[in-house]
Amino acid sequence: MIRILDILSSFFGLLLLCPLLVIVTIIGLFDTGSPIFIQTRVGRHKKPFSLVKFRTMSKDTASVASHLASNASITKFGGFLRKTKIDELPQLINVLKGEMSLVGPRPNLFNQEELIAERDALGVYNFLPGITGLAQVQNIDMSTPKLLAETDKQMIESLTIKDYFKYIIKTATGSGSGDAVKPK
Repeated sequence: MIRILDILSSFFGLLLLCPLLVIVTIIGLFDTGSPIFIQTRVGRHKKPFSLVKFRTMSKDTASVASHLASNASITKFGGFLRKTKIDELPQLINVLKGEMSLVGPRPNLFNQEELIAERDALGVYNFLPGITGLAQVQNIDMSTPKLLAETDKQMIESLTIKDYFKYIIKTATGSGSGDAVKPK
């Protein structure tokens, strides 16, 4: 049932948001010269996939988790995209392709070894990663690997259709600040 909701939501979301996606892409060209950000992330069963987002940091920023990046790397437009969560919208493509769900554990980088170990021990990688979830709306980011993995597991074990929509609505209305970035 959740996969059907993912397909319908991502398809219609991309269709309805197409004008916004085009506008953000054009502004992003002027902001960074490369508005689309593609990064290899850990997917279901620890298989790699290419996550698609709008670029919020300068092109020369190191490929590290957000909480390890410098706040100075975020562009002004990127700050707006992060605050409004518009930077996440291209991930609807990942959802449509079956690489992600709208709701699930946020996909991490392969160099986040501590988080991978914690999630692996709890079986979190048996499920599709998501754009949002319990950890995101509770402001738990990847800087606390054990707590994040435990929260992901809790969400996976208790996820209902009602929770699915609750996490999406909370994210869309501003709950959760996303991954924290180091202040500079």
